[in-house]
Amino acid sequence: MQDETRWTTIPELMAECETCHRDRDAIVDVEAGKTLTFRQLGQEARRAAAAFMAAGVERGDRVAIWAPNIWEWVVAALGLHSAGAALIPLNTRFKGREAAYILRRSRAKILVTVTEFLGADYPAQLRDHELPDLRRTVLLRGSAADGEGWDEFLAAGAGIDPSERMRTVAPDDPSDILFTSGTTGDPKGVICTHAQTLRTFAEWSRVIGLRETDRYLVVNPFFHAFGYKAGWLSALMAGATMLPHAVFDAGQVFARIPRDRITMLPGPPALYQSLLSHPDLTQQDLSSLRLAVTGAAVIPASLIIKMREVLGFETVITGYGLTETCGVATMCRFDDDPETIATTSGRAIEGTEVRVVDDEGAEVPRGEPGEIVVRGYNVMVGYLDDPAATAQTVDPEGWLRTGDIGVMNERDYVRITDRKKDMFIVGGFNAYPAEIENILLDHPAVGQVAVVGAPDHRLGEVGVAFVVRHPDHPIGQEELIAWSREQMANYKAPRRVEFVDTLPTNALGKVTRYVLKARVAG
Repeated sequence: MQDETRWTTIPELMAECETCHRDRDAIVDVEAGKTLTFRQLGQEARRAAAAFMAAGVERGDRVAIWAPNIWEWVVAALGLHSAGAALIPLNTRFKGREAAYILRRSRAKILVTVTEFLGADYPAQLRDHELPDLRRTVLLRGSAADGEGWDEFLAAGAGIDPSERMRTVAPDDPSDILFTSGTTGDPKGVICTHAQTLRTFAEWSRVIGLRETDRYLVVNPFFHAFGYKAGWLSALMAGATMLPHAVFDAGQVFARIPRDRITMLPGPPALYQSLLSHPDLTQQDLSSLRLAVTGAAVIPASLIIKMREVLGFETVITGYGLTETCGVATMCRFDDDPETIATTSGRAIEGTEVRVVDDEGAEVPRGEPGEIVVRGYNVMVGYLDDPAATAQTVDPEGWLRTGDIGVMNERDYVRITDRKKDMFIVGGFNAYPAEIENILLDHPAVGQVAVVGAPDHRLGEVGVAFVVRHPDHPIGQEELIAWSREQMANYKAPRRVEFVDTLPTNALGKVTRYVLKARVAG
């Protein structure tokens, strides 16, 4: 792992990787048949930076990427970073309305995307949406009828030297704006800088022991901090080889582990459970596996033990974080026992502080529940164009209120016990009831609705919608679920609908979600 102080911007990191690692493999995209050395990756990133500059991208502008895990994603991201722009990643599961909201909110100038992924044509989904700030759509892959081809886009930058622009990128410039939802149901853009992103994931990489000899299968999606910052960016920082994987399939991953000599395989618990339950488990050579990082869901201690004893991981790490903390706040350590790794989310990463407090902000005694708060270099700059929401989340002393309830033990390890903001996690993806409810209310048959998370063996939790039907619009469960999947990302769509005459409320008329949670807890 390289010294975290050697680079404070992503262009600096890329330049050093290009020099220090030169002809070692940086990216191996097996499906595309494409391999880039660190030197070649640097060259491609500069070509992309020149193209963005030719397209009118200035320092501080925003560029969105809506595409699966492919080598071009990394090149485009490094290119826009080198041109001084902030990255706006879009969830590949989004529908047009969800993506359009973020494009408008972020005022992205350019969208970099594809026309074919799991049956989705992303540019086509945006045709009926007003996007006043979007100047052009560039296609990494797909038909040029729906946008400008990537090669054509790159050619327009020929003759432009991005070196001076790269040098002007500052440590405190925004590196990315990742959108997360909240109790209001409106996604908010979380601004993080180059310096804080690099420092946070230098520490993350140090804790897990990522090194340049590792071959990192990045299954976690690039649009998420887990696949972006803890994924390909951390691989760059360590000088490791990244191998993008677009769609998780246990059989395909099994085949890749021995074939591609995979050593690093992070993911949500559902990923490892899928591997362990695969019928060909005993037939596969998994001896290359070394590092696993998981979290974002309740984990049984037996799973940690099986990950070590059956899958053969030397190191298994769990952790906790939010988009607002660059993705990381606490981590277990490699020598923690399975019970600690399974039942806690670790302790604060080096150089940051984590506390458990009461409603007045006073720290509670160890062993007692309270809200988890975080302070340090990993805390976001703020929410995009929303100082009020920022002030509600980060106090004047720099403490970020996470909205998660937890208990801290005498060793400073935190156990998450509840979610103050009602969020639930589906296979590692955050799902926010208010956002889902707002979309469901667009259906004429839905008069009232409340969504809660229900336990699920494979995904950790799934959404259950309690719906009061409009009397003039009868609808069945399957029909409403099918409609939901057309309107929102699959992980957000309820897996079950229960029709009720009324929703339980308190004296103020607010829905008492704990009553609904109790109904689905079994």
